[in-house]
Amino acid sequence: MPSRAVRPSPPIEEEEPPRRRGRRRGGDEESGYGPAPTAPTVASRASGGGGGLPPDGKPPRRRGGGGGRSGMGIGGWISVVLTCVLVIGTLTAYKVYRSTIGLFNRGASTDDLDKNRPVNETGAINVLLVGSDTRAGDNKKYGQHLVNDGERTDTIMLLHVSPNRDGATLLSFPRDSMVMIPACYNRNRTLIPAHLGMINSAFSDGGMICTRRTIESLTGIRVHHYVKVDFTGFKNIVNALGGIEICLPQAVNDKKAKLVLPAGKQIVKGEAALGYVRLRYGLGDGSDISRIKRQQVFISQVVKKATSSALLTDVGKLQNFIAAAAKSVTMDDALNTEELIKIAQSAQKLSAKGFKATTVPWEPYVADKNRVQWKQPAAGNLFKAIANDTEVTPTASATPSAAASPSGPVVTKPQQVKVQVFNGTNTSGRAKEVAEELAALGFNVVGVGDALRPDGTDQPKTTVRYTGQGWNYSKILVGKLVNPVSPETGKVAGGPVRPFTPSSPPPDAPKGKVRGPIIQLVIGADWKGVRSPINLGDNVVTSDTNPCAS
Repeated sequence: MPSRAVRPSPPIEEEEPPRRRGRRRGGDEESGYGPAPTAPTVASRASGGGGGLPPDGKPPRRRGGGGGRSGMGIGGWISVVLTCVLVIGTLTAYKVYRSTIGLFNRGASTDDLDKNRPVNETGAINVLLVGSDTRAGDNKKYGQHLVNDGERTDTIMLLHVSPNRDGATLLSFPRDSMVMIPACYNRNRTLIPAHLGMINSAFSDGGMICTRRTIESLTGIRVHHYVKVDFTGFKNIVNALGGIEICLPQAVNDKKAKLVLPAGKQIVKGEAALGYVRLRYGLGDGSDISRIKRQQVFISQVVKKATSSALLTDVGKLQNFIAAAAKSVTMDDALNTEELIKIAQSAQKLSAKGFKATTVPWEPYVADKNRVQWKQPAAGNLFKAIANDTEVTPTASATPSAAASPSGPVVTKPQQVKVQVFNGTNTSGRAKEVAEELAALGFNVVGVGDALRPDGTDQPKTTVRYTGQGWNYSKILVGKLVNPVSPETGKVAGGPVRPFTPSSPPPDAPKGKVRGPIIQLVIGADWKGVRSPINLGDNVVTSDTNPCAS
């Protein structure tokens, strides 16, 4: 069916119950949930929690009037951020941003509680993307009686741009996630202690700084910058791009969202686009999870259009686009012109083809099946892979020492390498933890042991040792470590080696006897982790995802 422009629907009014003022601790009164339940477990950093999907295999439907105040202009966020990254490196874009950067609203990037933020300076760029449902200014028509209720959000995402600038991963956090909110100041600068709550309450309580701190504390990923956009900003951005193509499996006539759209492919702008990304009960199973997937497909289309549009090369259009979006966009005060330019100058390889989106692995929350908790170890493994996503550059570890001989068997994959892992620190269980990570990458881990210094203190540096012609094998191992390591000859002097069997061998684990020398890894006090691939699972959304299949 040919694409066609759709007449914008009437303004979307607030269709949820009136919100109660005051601070919420995990409750979600504005969506009709009521107080948070008392939890026997905490769905937080590395804890999982039981429970599987319901018998029908579908995500649980959420109670309450969630159809109105839902994930709004997320397409706008990704468009703003990626457009900046993609085009600011050119002279034309440089002039445009120089003249328009002052139009954006600014917010504090940190406060005096930020004493132990994750480091993880791997060269990646991590941007927190949040939508505001403020009813101030031009947004008043979405609920005039809520003008004095401040801001809330129920869509939180993290954009991860790889160190090599050749890929971008968008990670969505379900609004119904029950997590530990760290200590934060509220908007009146009163300290709120750490507590269990729904993840969107971090923004309600403490704004962008509290939301950023919550994501960092839960994931261990350093968040470098944040961007916040409201309803009006979303519409301006979509309109500046000439609308976005969607595909509906059925006609939509949703009274709550005041949205009327025919089935099939069509171009949506303005109110129709906003209504589409906010729609909950008119499509799918009515769950927040179902809506997130549809929103991610919408984002992929925004990225595709933003990166291929004449908007990026037309100075006038680009300037108007930024000016239209700026008044509805807030950035942290560290994201200045110089920082944007520095980011973009190394982003020549980033394109729509490198964009992927997914949702944090989840399962029903054990205390209330209408909420979710993050599924472990899948969520933790994904966070660790993002945190350790390191630029691949030639280092000393890629060149053998003068005494080493690079001749010998050709070694190209982890399945050919036998490894012993030694814990050279006083952190209990680290050898087994690292052995599991290496085994998941395909290495044949044959044993674990301890290798503290003779006086019982930590080994200061992580080392890799080999014998004979083992350099060809050791270079495969050091290529998977975050630490820059130069393999050394010789064996580790230490205690006994204990046999190791991985708890979950990967499908491509070596079968049968693996020939070749044993490479020894000694974990030191400077240990930074294993470089694991960012595995987004089967539900990943890309620029090639068919909009009609969502």
